[in-house]
Parts: sequence; structure tokens; C-alpha cells
Amino acid sequence: MLAKAPGLGADMVFLDLEDSVSPLEKEPARAKVVQAIRDHDWGDTVLCVRVNSWDTEFTYRDVIEVVEGAGERLDEIMLPKVETAAQVVALDLLLTQIEKANGHGRRIGIEAQIETARGLINVEEICAASTRLETIIFGPADFAASAEMPVLTGGVQIPEYPGDHFHYVFSKILMAGRANGLQVIDGPFLKIRDLEALRDYTMRTRILGYDGKWSLHPDQIPVINEIFTPTQEQFDRAFDILDAYERATMGSERKGAVMFGDEMIDEASRKMATKFVTRGSRAGMKRSAD
Repeated sequence: MLAKAPGLGADMVFLDLEDSVSPLEKEPARAKVVQAIRDHDWGDTVLCVRVNSWDTEFTYRDVIEVVEGAGERLDEIMLPKVETAAQVVALDLLLTQIEKANGHGRRIGIEAQIETARGLINVEEICAASTRLETIIFGPADFAASAEMPVLTGGVQIPEYPGDHFHYVFSKILMAGRANGLQVIDGPFLKIRDLEALRDYTMRTRILGYDGKWSLHPDQIPVINEIFTPTQEQFDRAFDILDAYERATMGSERKGAVMFGDEMIDEASRKMATKFVTRGSRAGMKRSAD
């Protein structure tokens, strides 16, 4: 699995020391993760390691051994089950000491997972806890257990509920992340063979404004990439909006708002269009020829 990861087409890959590793393998797994970071060509993929949460005895050694062993290629550390801002600060301080002691020229980022009721209650303070923090992530399975939802599979639709049972959670995490300039990522969809259900559920957080979603299996990656990439029509329309707005505001008329077809566009329209152009350009899209 580690050997295949660099070529799967995901924007970011995290190597796991937490839930996917059995308790007796926690300590040996550190060396395997370090070896994978050093031995494989990860290209421009963002590379992250998820350590164990602070309520275990593994966290500090996870961080020390991985960061010291991996060298400069490691981009981020992911901290699971974050419940307070102090837990993010503690990781920040530990990373600072390791970087100083080892003369690291790069500053390692932090990704924080919200997976409990307490973490959700404190998510605003968590998102503002450290300048290292780059991403906030929702963990649906652990959250469902924390909230004592009557489900046995996390992160999927619940037909018996008249709506989306995680809508409030999605929105609260999104607002806290956006208010602090963070990427906001949805967690995994556990029914890895049901790609149509994955498509439906992924679209929910995409429409809310999330930046991406976890993939648990290579087959899920194309679906998630497709949904979080603008269509060619959206990409071209966003460029057209930007052109029309620039002509209106910078031309001789100097208008702050202008008609674009049957739609009034203004500065807010420019901001929305810029997001589409930026996201599409990062995905390698090109504007269609006139």
C-alpha cells in the first residue's frame, strides 16, 4: 500500500500511525513510515503523517521519530481527535523544538481532525490555535460514536433521517475553518464499493464549500477529484465573468456592477469566479478557445 500511494493521483497522501495500525504494531510502524517517505518518489504530492492522539502514550514518540527520521520531505503532521486548542499548541511546541534541534529549514504544517462532541464545541478556538495549522478535517465515524448516533457505519447517508444528519457539523467546521483561512476537508466514505453513493454524499460538502474529501480506496479518487474540480463550462464562465467585470470597473464607464447576460455581477461575483478559476487552474484546466 505504501509503495502504490505516490502514483494514485491524489493531491495529498497521509501515512497512518493511528486507527489503521493495530496496538501491537504502533511502534514498529514508525520506521516503516519513515522508510516509505525516504524511499519513494512522492513528486509534488503533499505528504502527511497521522500520529496517534494525545490521549495515548504514543504521540510524542510518533512525532519525534517520524519528523527526525523523515527529513525535509515531510510536509505535515495530522493530529486526530483534537478536542482543545491546547492540544494543537502542544504539537506546535514539540515540532518547534524538533526543528530547532535538527536544523530543519522547512516548517511543518499541522492538520487537525474534529472527531468528538467536545472537539466540535471548541472548533473555533482550535482553528485559531496555531499559525502552523493548515487544514481542519471532519472525522465522521468517531464523531458518530462520540455523539452516540444509532449507526454502525460512519460517514454515509442515513435514509431514516429526513435530511443530512451531519449538516450542522459540516457547517460549523466549515465556518470555523474559513474564518481562520484554513482548508476544510470532509472525512472518509466507508462503503468503498458504492461509488454512486460516494458521488452523492461528496457533492453535499462540495456545495457547502469544502475543499476536498478523503479517499480510502484508489477507486474513490477519480470520483472525488471530478466533483471537486470545476466543469469546463463552469471554468469558462468564471473567466467570462472576470473579463466582463474588469471591463466594467476598469474601463471608461468605471461601473461597480454590470449586467452579464441576464445576471447582475459585482465584486462578490468576481470573488466567486476567482475561486473557480484558481481551483480549475490548479487541476490543470485551460480556458476553451473562443
